[in-house]
Order: sequence, then structure tokens, then C-alpha cells
Amino acid sequence: MRKVSIFIAMSLDGYIAKPDDDLSFLKLVEKEGEDYGYAAFTETIDTLIIGRKTYDYVLREIGSSHYDNGQRDIYVITRTERPKAGRTIFYTGDIAALVKRLRQEKGKNIYCDGGAEVINELLKLDLIDEFIISVIPVLLGGGTKLFKDGRPEHILECIEVKTFQTGLAQLHYRRKK
Repeated sequence: MRKVSIFIAMSLDGYIAKPDDDLSFLKLVEKEGEDYGYAAFTETIDTLIIGRKTYDYVLREIGSSHYDNGQRDIYVITRTERPKAGRTIFYTGDIAALVKRLRQEKGKNIYCDGGAEVINELLKLDLIDEFIISVIPVLLGGGTKLFKDGRPEHILECIEVKTFQTGLAQLHYRRKK
């Protein structure tokens, strides 16, 4: 069965964005030639689940080719119906049903790139199998928290911890069953 993974960055105090969805703190660890394992990770996936706000941000700041490389299906979780665009599907249905269906299909793993609303909904439903979290060495003091209150407890098993010259620490956990 395919697994669902998150690969995301957050500040040391647990924020994935500053107020007003500002991601400028990620630039603190930018280093030419260093992708923190992202390219290797994306080789293991062929399906992406992403919230509409995160999708819109990436389209605006990076471009559609960041996600839609023609090699993967993209499910944008949204409340507003929109027509399919290439392999990008704007999904307005039940997220649990989507994940359960995708897990049963043949293919590589499934990547949830956020945002926090989508990740926390999947956590409430116990649908995330693997967590790869890059911790940026900064305390933001406010913004969008990665993990919201009101979700069930999850016991995780540490797979690996990596540190990088930039000060970034990458934590790799999997859900303990």
C-alpha cells in the first residue's frame, strides 16, 4: 500500500509561515546546490496533495512546473470547483475518501505539501505515515503553526536526523503502528 508523507520546513518554534503567509525565513538556509534531500524524496512519489492557498503561493512565486512536471497527479484541496488543468485536479470532496482511494491504487507514494489545514485534517484522520520536517534555525514568534491543537496523539518512530552546514536540522519520523 502507498504511504502518505509530508516533507515540510518549519521554524524552531513550529511555524511554517510568518504572519500574512510570509515564507521569507526559508531564505535563511538557502545554499547553492543544496536541496536538503527534496529531489531524492520527490523521486519516491507520483501523487501530490496540496491545499489551495499553498498551491496558489507556489504558482505565484515559483511557477506551475514546480508541481506539475507531467510525471505526477496533483490534487489541490479546495472549496471552489474548478476544471482540471493537465494532471492537476481541484478536489472538493472528502479528503479521507480521496486518500483511502489513492492508497489502494498502484503507484509510488503520496506527498502532502500542506498547508497546515490539510496536514492537520489528515492528522485528525490518522492518514499520515511519514514526516520529514526540516527545522530552520529561527524563532518566529508567530504565524501559521504546523501542528494545531485538537488532533489525536500520534506516536512516532525516529528514522533519521540530519544536520546541515546552514544550521538546518532535518527530522525523519514514521508513524508507529
